Amino acid sequence: MNAVRDGAASTPEGRYGRSADERADRKLKIIGSVLGVLLLLVIGWIGYGYISKQVISAEMIKFDLNSSQTEVRVHLEIRKDADATGTCTVRAIAESGAEVGRKDVRVDQKGQTRIDEIYPIRTTAKATSAELLSCTADGQ
Repeated sequence: MNAVRDGAASTPEGRYGRSADERADRKLKIIGSVLGVLLLLVIGWIGYGYISKQVISAEMIKFDLNSSQTEVRVHLEIRKDADATGTCTVRAIAESGAEVGRKDVRVDQKGQTRIDEIYPIRTTAKATSAELLSCTADGQ
């Protein structure tokens, strides 16, 4: 009787099932887990689509500024499908950040999946850096 008068009355644990708050928490956890898995699947699907459509990709291995003020030599490693053709764009950059040279490298070698070559870029001023901008396949 004292417990009822003091306002501390409670039901015995486990006797009447879960409370409404516990049921709501469980539902929210399940819904959150399902939404999280769906989000991961969508991100994976988009990533796979992006990678599988990329038939030409390249990596700039190094660049050589030479002592010449009018040329930069860029060493590219290009990976592609055997029958793919396209273009890779590289540029030379001055110390100020301005572009001083640009070249579109044509990738026409059919039957090869890896091309490892050095390409010269003519510049309008002394370059301090070089950058691979992009590679695109014909028809993309």
